[in-house]
Amino acid sequence: MEIEIYSDVVCPWCYIGKRRLEVALAKYDGEVSVRYRPYQLDPGPVPQPRRTLDDLADKFGGPERARQITEHTRGVAAADGLTLNFDRALSANTFEAHRLSWFAAEHGRQPEVMEALHQAHFTDGRDIGARDVLVEVAAEAGLDPVEVREFLDSTNGTGEVEAELAEARRLGVTSVPTFVFAGRYAVSGAQDPATLLEVLAEVGRREGGAAN
Repeated sequence: MEIEIYSDVVCPWCYIGKRRLEVALAKYDGEVSVRYRPYQLDPGPVPQPRRTLDDLADKFGGPERARQITEHTRGVAAADGLTLNFDRALSANTFEAHRLSWFAAEHGRQPEVMEALHQAHFTDGRDIGARDVLVEVAAEAGLDPVEVREFLDSTNGTGEVEAELAEARRLGVTSVPTFVFAGRYAVSGAQDPATLLEVLAEVGRREGGAAN
């Protein structure tokens, strides 16, 4: 069974959803492959690094409201073993990060790179909109930094990522994470592991694969 995950690397619920799916997969007996697909919460340019909290304050009506929202999300993430440091996180346009994710998929390291990108953004407060940071993150996830630099300095993967973003729009993906199981069954949101395990079992039965 293939699972496609539409997500953005600056989406905290995508990070939570990723971890919860990993917990569910550890309890599932069927054969599964996972492919991350790009989605951009905000495709606009980010000329200079800016704290995510400041952007959220502008969006949700002030610093206090932004902190209320992020504290709730931080608490949920902590229960799943994740550290979200919203005080350090920096807003970034994620197109180049999605290009890196595509490159990583072609080299069999996409899950590791996605984990590293989430951690770099949410835990370490690194600017994942910066090419130098992307090269460092890729190397930490096991990719050759020289090859990654050459790739990012080219236009390779640009058309593919643009096509996948267009496919997300065609499918009507409007929130992330969105999990697509076996190309036919979509589940939105960072569902708990038990729910995801039930979906895996049901899709496995419908598609003739192994259940949990």
